[in-house]
Amino acid sequence: MDDAELSSAASRAVMQIALPTSDAKPGLTGVEVRKILERILDKLTGEDSQYERIDILTYLQNLPYTKGYESIFNGKDLSGWQGLVENPIARAKMMKEVLAKKQDEANAKVKDNWSVKDGMIVFQGDGANLCTTRPYGDFEMIVDWKISKNGDSGIYLRGTPQVQIWDIARTDVGAQVGSGGLYNNQKGRSTPLVLADNPVGEWNTFYIKMIGDRVTVYLNGVLVVDNVVLENYWDRNLPIFIEEAIELQAHGTDLAFRNIYVKELGTKPYELSKEEKEQGFELLFNGKDLNNWVGNKIDYVVEDNAIAIYPTKEGHGNLFTAKEYSDFIFRFEFQLTEGANNGLGIHSPLEGDAAYEGKEIQILDNEAPVYAKLEVYQYHGSVYGVIPAKRGFLKPTGEWNQEEVYVKGNYIKVTLNGTIILEGDMKKASKNGTLDHKDHPGLNRNSGHIGFLGHGSVVKFRSIRIKDLSE
Repeated sequence: MDDAELSSAASRAVMQIALPTSDAKPGLTGVEVRKILERILDKLTGEDSQYERIDILTYLQNLPYTKGYESIFNGKDLSGWQGLVENPIARAKMMKEVLAKKQDEANAKVKDNWSVKDGMIVFQGDGANLCTTRPYGDFEMIVDWKISKNGDSGIYLRGTPQVQIWDIARTDVGAQVGSGGLYNNQKGRSTPLVLADNPVGEWNTFYIKMIGDRVTVYLNGVLVVDNVVLENYWDRNLPIFIEEAIELQAHGTDLAFRNIYVKELGTKPYELSKEEKEQGFELLFNGKDLNNWVGNKIDYVVEDNAIAIYPTKEGHGNLFTAKEYSDFIFRFEFQLTEGANNGLGIHSPLEGDAAYEGKEIQILDNEAPVYAKLEVYQYHGSVYGVIPAKRGFLKPTGEWNQEEVYVKGNYIKVTLNGTIILEGDMKKASKNGTLDHKDHPGLNRNSGHIGFLGHGSVVKFRSIRIKDLSE
């Protein structure tokens, strides 16, 4: 699409792939699809291009806001990936400190064999597997791979070997059957249904779907594994793990991977734990709709059992609880995108700037370069303009964070991922004036709505629950 001579043709191909053509071929959905379709709008040329743009715009208007496929390799570095530490069963038995030490050692060795070149993850050497830093349960995956002569590799699903990759010329080990099979199965089928490999040195594409313990694999568009149980190689008396990392296998031969996309499936709405029920917590979000919320229900949408904001124009809309609260414990999880900015309003009215008419606890991607020169009271967890929070406790961008906000009168405590990052009395902290030297009439309010305050960024929220302390 970036080639001037091919741009229009490439964009038209994108449109034909993404848009529906029949009941048997529905349209594609997801964040990546939306971004690419928006990108091609001004690249289409020709006598019918105006009608094609109308078709794309119509499809975008009705395209649901689902996460869809997300890239787990940025094409530039190994962010989101780490070295392998033994196997899932062995890791589960390690003390936290031991595991952390071994992980540091494994990460230090990654650079000796794994690297990023020309948008590819490349392996050269005799090191260990490369694995995602986070686990996956049920998912669909698309990945391109390429091997060298006598190549041998694979993709581990939930930390378990493996969807096989190899040079079919290696007849001494049975490789003539082709790649894609669940090589380490003993009870279920381990070989692919058909041979679908491209010649060594050319790119191949896997589509992998894993639901429960069953795996389906297409290689270069050809079905090679049809809903086969993946057996637990590490302990064959146990079922496959519910969640674990995806791994790229290193097997002593040169290989490369690119265009790695994953779509997670089957996320469940949050349910209160037994302890939370006994303590009097209640859910504020059921994972299905915004019935307990008021305000901007255009930019804030429900997807994958989470509340997501996809800002339009300025994107400053707010979403508030329908009920007002004074003293409470508010717990939630949030996921930031790069440079994301949002806020948690408390004791807020439905009108006016919640940061001043109420109070705003910052929700911010602190590590983004654009925020390198903020005031201390602007960083994540701070009561905006009033009390600064400690920094350094956010998880890497794209991972889910857990936060608790405790409010009792003018006292507030914010706990991020298990660490208290802010604690103090909001009235006392501002008795000699606020840190931002502005008027904050909301400091005199001790009840109001709780809300998410949009600032033009994509942010997601889930597992939202509250304990009302005023009852």
